[in-house]
Amino acid sequence: MKAAVLGSPVAHSLSPVLHRAAYQALGLTGWSYQAIECDEAGLPGLLASCGPGWAGLSLTMPLKRSVLPLLDRTESLATAVGAANTVVFAGGRWHGHNTDVPGMVTALAEAGVETAGRVLILGAGATACSALAAARSLGHATIEVAVRDPARAGERLAAAGRLGVTVTVTELAAATSGRPGQAGPDLLISTIPGGAGDALAQRWEQGGPVPPRVLDVAYHPWPTRLAAAAQQAGAVVVGGFALLLHQAAGQVELMTGRAAPVEAMRAAGLAALAARAGDGQPIAGNGKQAGRDAGRGRAGNPQAGGGQADGGQPGGSEQPGGSEQPGGSEQPGGGQDAGSGQAGRGQRAGARPDRP
Repeated sequence: MKAAVLGSPVAHSLSPVLHRAAYQALGLTGWSYQAIECDEAGLPGLLASCGPGWAGLSLTMPLKRSVLPLLDRTESLATAVGAANTVVFAGGRWHGHNTDVPGMVTALAEAGVETAGRVLILGAGATACSALAAARSLGHATIEVAVRDPARAGERLAAAGRLGVTVTVTELAAATSGRPGQAGPDLLISTIPGGAGDALAQRWEQGGPVPPRVLDVAYHPWPTRLAAAAQQAGAVVVGGFALLLHQAAGQVELMTGRAAPVEAMRAAGLAALAARAGDGQPIAGNGKQAGRDAGRGRAGNPQAGGGQADGGQPGGSEQPGGSEQPGGSEQPGGGQDAGSGQAGRGQRAGARPDRP
């Protein structure tokens, strides 16, 4: 069986390392996983080219939203969030799922964060919408979303409405500059690029109030200045690798029908990150505690080579990081589906982006 991660750019994805480690641990010797460059225009045709030998696809920037009108069935969570990061092929139909939300919740829980009252989310991409759903599951009382341009926060507000939560939208610069007399968040979730949080990090470094718990979806370079400042102040810091790991574990379970070997995936991911940092040394322990250390911002860990668990690049870019590129330029489908029933599927896919 075949599976792949699609996106643009995607050559640096760490997903192949995690999924291949899962297949090896599960004894799925006939399974493969690759990274395929694909933009929004190419998505319908690529989906149509995936024949019976394909189990599913992982999706990153810019495909998580654009895939929705192409799907035969979308789980309620993905519909509410407005983003699907997983497509599972079953019975000739395309099923969309969102594993970012449970991945985020699990990453937080692994660090001991299981409840939150006041939540501040930085960013406006698909990860920020998933963060809204994660905050809902933590029993939030108040959610504030900080974006560069509040006038363009329509999708965040729409997602909040579908999720049944009330949010306050503010300008990113104002939210990160500090507001005297206003209570700070119990949990801050940053879905913005690492450097974009430097102003807030500087305020923390100068003694400004720091939330007791911080999730930064970035993992290269790691720690970000924001994560390092939060940890220095004594906050619990959860990093993007933990999110990437657990959303990938969810995808493995959806595609294979087997329980994900999370520790094997964690070890492979941490080893790859250490190698990409340039020293080739495994992170101490290479088990759950090592994963917690990496995910919670242990500044000494050689965690690098990634980007962000879901991207958070300027303008809503989302990409898993790393430097893994599949050998060659294999595309799904190939000759085995040419001239088969998949041709009709390709015609249908081409028309489906216009469906409501």
